[in-house]
Amino acid sequence: MIYHVVTAGEWSAHPDAPYAPASLAEDGFVHCSPDEATTLAVVNAFYRTAQRPLLALVLAEERLTARLEFEAAAPTPPPGVDEDVLFPHVFGPVNRDAVERILEVEWDEQGRATALKVSRPPA
Repeated sequence: MIYHVVTAGEWSAHPDAPYAPASLAEDGFVHCSPDEATTLAVVNAFYRTAQRPLLALVLAEERLTARLEFEAAAPTPPPGVDEDVLFPHVFGPVNRDAVERILEVEWDEQGRATALKVSRPPA
């Protein structure tokens, strides 16, 4: 399983179409994380001011229809993530049937992401 962070609004914007975030057009791939701990580090580095609720899509790699590659972070991984961690990149839209479950980011009083909890079934 791999993880992708998205706002609830972005995820639900086009429920009948494959999910294609802005990063797909901008970077050529959908950014993902290899595990829950790395996902929380990514949220704390890049999404602390994002609209909430913030979700983590848990994707079944074998069900993705787009090419998946694990690559090094460029230029460096976020704080708290080892240099040797490879990040999954999906080179195309995410087919919605690849979403195994959807988790919601939990926050502490200082606005830091601390956990992922079961949110809702995949849409």
